[in-house]
Amino acid sequence: MKPKLVLASLALAAAASISASASAEEVLTGDTRLACEAILCLSTGTRPGECSPSLHRYFSISHRKLSDTIRARGNFLKLCPVASQTPEMSLLVNAMANGAGRCDAASLNVTLLSWNWNTETVLIGNQMPGYCAAYAGHAYTDFSGTQPRYVGTPERGGYWVEANDYERAQAEYNARIAAEAAQRRLL
Repeated sequence: MKPKLVLASLALAAAASISASASAEEVLTGDTRLACEAILCLSTGTRPGECSPSLHRYFSISHRKLSDTIRARGNFLKLCPVASQTPEMSLLVNAMANGAGRCDAASLNVTLLSWNWNTETVLIGNQMPGYCAAYAGHAYTDFSGTQPRYVGTPERGGYWVEANDYERAQAEYNARIAAEAAQRRLL
């Protein structure tokens, strides 16, 4: 099944489940509504403007310890009645709490930064963390064409960029590597 069909199916299932569990007079409001909207909005890499209130609420949840932030964000998403309706939805909520806001290029460049003692250089790893793979690869998410991509190799100053900036960044990286090679030939 294509990712967009899965996402559409998820939205329909969520809407049907919410309307089935709510009486005709009962409408989701407050954090419950924002949590359900956040689940839908965090399921795709392209988010419409209508996502702003729910995503603002979700990303405003912040604590001193990252583990506390992740737990609190997960608890917020669990306010949505469909969040624990199936094992797949429970896994999605867990993947979102762990990955959303931590799997963009800027976050990956910071998280995957390390020091190579042998060469005394800073490296940025080219393997996406497991929590990002679980989030972006979940059956109910659609990040096709919007996931960050890695430019270059770690040993030669590679780094993560947003998908829409990949071609430009790759061209700049290749030009830099060619210039370094030309410089070495002159020495």
